[in-house]
Amino acid sequence: MADTALSSSVLVLNRQYMAVHVVDVRRAFALLIRELAEVIHIEDGQYGNYDFESWREISELQAEYKEPHQDWIRSVNFELQVPRVLRLLYYDRVPKQRVRLNRRNLFARDGNRCQYCGKHFPTSELSIDHVVPSCRGGETTWENVVCACVKCNVRKGGRTPQQAGMTLYRKPVRPRRSPLLAIKLGNPKYASWKTFLDAAYWSVDLK
Repeated sequence: MADTALSSSVLVLNRQYMAVHVVDVRRAFALLIRELAEVIHIEDGQYGNYDFESWREISELQAEYKEPHQDWIRSVNFELQVPRVLRLLYYDRVPKQRVRLNRRNLFARDGNRCQYCGKHFPTSELSIDHVVPSCRGGETTWENVVCACVKCNVRKGGRTPQQAGMTLYRKPVRPRRSPLLAIKLGNPKYASWKTFLDAAYWSVDLK
């Protein structure tokens, strides 16, 4: 149970309540204990702002009424509910409106589906393929890289899909929103994030 709680994520806002980052639970509590952030808790449409001590008191009151979507951490003397949203007290910067091209975001965009055979694979069995191969001047951009299973990648080789007689499952495009955050928002326990992300570009990075 504790492992599950520690593996959950916390949305971080800047001082103006704009989403800037997603961190793990250990990092979130470190920010809270060092008084660099406060918990933002939404209940019945109302915002509540809590420092570490007041959040601990709230947790003690709610410990008898745990909900399935909540995560809890137990210490020697008390239980602490894992917050879903933190607000930085001394940070005003706004993230760049751009989704970073990396392996995790690419696989999330393509849903772990090989873009040639259309089958789903675990991450360990997928590779990144340049639609127009690098050896032919193809660049590493959102519009030219896709997920591919090993078999399809080998079959395609250093050719374009047309030359290899293969068809793309879906045309690769630059995502407007963070693919990983879109997946997170499908989980009921991160429902409170929507308040801060529905109108946002979703360009914050997941850690």
